[in-house]
Amino acid sequence: MDKIRIAIIGIGNCASSLIQGIYYYQDKKAEDAIGLMHWEIGGYLPSDLEVVAAFDIDQRKVGKDVNEAIFAPPNCTQVFCPELARSGVNVEMGCVLDGVAAHMAEYDDNHTFVVSDEAEKSKEEIVKILKEKNAEILVNYLPVGSEEAVRFYAECALEAGVALINSMPVFIVSDPVWAARFKEKGIPAVGDDIKAQIGATITHRTLANLFRERGVKLERTYQLNTGGNTDFLNMLNRSRLDSKKESKTEAVQSVLGERLDSENIHIGPSDYVPWQKDNKLCFLRMEGKTFGDVPMNIELRLSVEDSPNSAGCVIDAVRCCKLALDRGIGGQLTSISAFTMKHPPEQYTDDQAREMVDEFIAGERER
Repeated sequence: MDKIRIAIIGIGNCASSLIQGIYYYQDKKAEDAIGLMHWEIGGYLPSDLEVVAAFDIDQRKVGKDVNEAIFAPPNCTQVFCPELARSGVNVEMGCVLDGVAAHMAEYDDNHTFVVSDEAEKSKEEIVKILKEKNAEILVNYLPVGSEEAVRFYAECALEAGVALINSMPVFIVSDPVWAARFKEKGIPAVGDDIKAQIGATITHRTLANLFRERGVKLERTYQLNTGGNTDFLNMLNRSRLDSKKESKTEAVQSVLGERLDSENIHIGPSDYVPWQKDNKLCFLRMEGKTFGDVPMNIELRLSVEDSPNSAGCVIDAVRCCKLALDRGIGGQLTSISAFTMKHPPEQYTDDQAREMVDEFIAGERER
């Protein structure tokens, strides 16, 4: 099979985990490949992804080979595939826009962004790079709250004729206007806001669905998360969280038998704890009533490495997106979006979404 040529916006922890994974699985066989939801998708293996272009704005990454840049500060995710050979792809300076929260400058170099003094790339320059590198899919890993920047790069994808994986909670693929533009150009798009394989939101959804299926009335719930990576540092600016909270909350509300009033559901980041690094702690509580209106509650503590957890979903999203390109399918990819994203164009239970993805891979479902 040909390689799947991807470009990445934002060479942070998530990009580090994804790129490490491409190399980690290249010497594996299906029977010993732990941590994947699909070993093979339409003939494509995890190691069939190839990074052909990369963009960032941090001076410790811009100009470096991408396989070196993924280990540069402030990245702090777990290294499970060290000493990567040079890729031959250097990280290009991107466009800043609203990609950096102002308060990030208050922290030391190991935790914050250090914006490069290299001239920012224009839309025309980024489109030219995507075309020259023959990129097929653009993976967006911009920080939460980068509303203007995400739309800027979505425009770049449209002009370059490149498919989009929108891993962030800025609503592009789930927005009918943007979705229509991708469909009109015959370009597939997957989004919005990546789920984890086993993370806070998917665990919350699973328990909420269990309540519904077992006849338990959910009355109140919260999900509080802490972490020590730049994602959590960025989210200390609460003004950047509107779409993130909407995305995470709707992911849970969508599987409830009866939607909760806003005062009875709270889902969102709680605080930044530097020493946690890329480890994410989720504290979840659900209160409800069972048979005879008898009260019950569940409390759960979940600890996961945040970025590898998302990479397991992105690696499937990329391969399904490539299948759509091979089949000439443009616009929203409903099945893989529902399976891997918190705010897809259409919400389904996770079991339904998994079945839909398998049908799409088998060619039994268009999108």
